[in-house]
Amino acid sequence: MKKVYTLAVLMGLSSLLFSCQDKLKPNYQFFPNMYESVGYETYSESSAFKNGKEGQLPVQGTIKRGYVLYEIPNTPAGYLASKNIVNSPLDSTTVDFEKTKLLFNVYCAICHGEKGNGKGKLVEREKFLGVPSYADRQITVGSIYHVQTYGLNSMGSYANQLSQTERWQVAEYVLKLKSEL
Repeated sequence: MKKVYTLAVLMGLSSLLFSCQDKLKPNYQFFPNMYESVGYETYSESSAFKNGKEGQLPVQGTIKRGYVLYEIPNTPAGYLASKNIVNSPLDSTTVDFEKTKLLFNVYCAICHGEKGNGKGKLVEREKFLGVPSYADRQITVGSIYHVQTYGLNSMGSYANQLSQTERWQVAEYVLKLKSEL
């Protein structure tokens, strides 16, 4: 019993001793700039850049890794030139029509319809009129890719939503739908 009493007294004294702190003399603060960071104003000048005003641009002529150049311009003559592309650069075994069908249904079917007949949900609800059926168009895999990349008439570009490979795959899927109409 004497050991339990001694242990309780020692625990009580140690808790009193370590719980006391001096409010006038705070603890040491390691790495103070982690606690009190320097505030920067958004869009302000910075010494991190060469001229102190704007960010640095990439070297002229560089392209991002994995990007393949598409050199046909966004002009009517470029659209006609794209119709001469009848084969996509993809290997026929890399086109997964199940995945491509999902991409088509997400991005294209809302206007063009799931069968490519121009009867999508927005056309049925008369939000857009004049969406053509793929059966009525003289299209090639190159012209489909060109329109997805740059847009045409009221259809905008899908270059930000679909990667280059996905656009070529969707173009192949559109030709498959056209053959089934």
